[in-house]
Amino acid sequence: MRSPHRIAPPDPSAPPHSPPPTARPNPYDELAELARHPLDDFLEDAEDATDTHSREMREDGARNRADRPGPIAGTHPSNRTDRHDEDEKPWSPPNHRRGSRRRRNRFAGLPLAAKLLVALAVGAAFLVLADRWALLYAEHEAADRLKGQLGLSAAPEVDIEGFPFLTQVLDQRLDEVRVTVPDVAADRVSLAKVSATAKDVTLKGAGPTSLTGAVIERMRGEVLLSFDDLNRELGASQVTFTGHGRDQVLARGTLPVAGHDLKVRADAHIERIGERGVATDIDRMRLDIGDLATYRPGAKPSEGLHLSRASAARVARESDRAKALLAVPAVARRLGVPDSAVREALRGDAELNDLTGSPRFVDDVMRLNLLDVAREHPDLLRRLGLDPALLKGLEGLTRPVLTDRLSLAFQLPPLPGEGALRLRDVTVHGTGIRVGVEGYGIGLGD
Repeated sequence: MRSPHRIAPPDPSAPPHSPPPTARPNPYDELAELARHPLDDFLEDAEDATDTHSREMREDGARNRADRPGPIAGTHPSNRTDRHDEDEKPWSPPNHRRGSRRRRNRFAGLPLAAKLLVALAVGAAFLVLADRWALLYAEHEAADRLKGQLGLSAAPEVDIEGFPFLTQVLDQRLDEVRVTVPDVAADRVSLAKVSATAKDVTLKGAGPTSLTGAVIERMRGEVLLSFDDLNRELGASQVTFTGHGRDQVLARGTLPVAGHDLKVRADAHIERIGERGVATDIDRMRLDIGDLATYRPGAKPSEGLHLSRASAARVARESDRAKALLAVPAVARRLGVPDSAVREALRGDAELNDLTGSPRFVDDVMRLNLLDVAREHPDLLRRLGLDPALLKGLEGLTRPVLTDRLSLAFQLPPLPGEGALRLRDVTVHGTGIRVGVEGYGIGLGD
């Protein structure tokens, strides 16, 4: 808190009405009075310039009147007065406004060569624009015609190479044309892409505006069969296809059978059928029922329903399963066990252990085709840990049926006109199967 100030009492000796003390002058005000205003110099310079200019004009007028000859005798005084008034006409500054000037042509200063270059550039630009427009129109018309003649679901992409295009049309011969057709239906699958490059295409028609068709002298292309399309469209929806080597495709996945998802494995070799088709040769097909058994379609001794090694070893260790297997005479005969040895094994565990403990017993059990005996003894599958309902489902999966579900094939569509079209080499890549195509003398249109 600030301390209070004491106010001194008035001096009693001072006169009663003395004037207040004079305030001290401000030094900045004194400096401002001494300084000149900036506009004063500007106004003085302007007045001096105006006086000087007026004086020079008057002197020039006096010299002109002194040099002028006197009036001619007989001249009317009014004429002299008009001339004098004309000489004494006050001076006015010239008009420098932009509107009073004559407008100049912007190109007036350009040389003739530059003008010609500009004209040529503009003309060339219009010609290029017309050529590109005609090219786009021709590509669109060609795509629509190919879609209709080949029965495609979507119009293909047509790219006509070469520049300029109009000169090729006038000559009725195109150097190169590229055509790309996506998603082409071919039997059970869809071809992901069909691309072709045509060389030396001769146009048919009376003129550029009345073309009716074309003849392709030679053509090279490629057909792509994507693994993604195979996985989606082949029917075995839970089976995936991958490439293995140059001409082999692996099929891996699951297949539902009688309420069980069985692991499926198959190898497919891609081969060309004739000159227009591609097919697969399915080999080493198998269905794994967990770790219990394996089913291979076919009639060979190694095919059918067989116990896995782990399951056969479990039968050899567990006496109940071993006795259930030996109790079926047909199974005992297939295992090559004499009837006397079977009777002794069924009566005593020691004899049973001697029989099942031999090194060849597990291999003999694995070679046993359970489909041959399961029809007459369905309980045998249950005693071995298998669902008897699988028997009917597996019997329906014959080799032709399973092969048809995993195989792929397609044929080239017929040409709408004359010419030859055939397949070349077939190779397997990471994304799918690629097939080369070549053709000669292919006619399109009327």
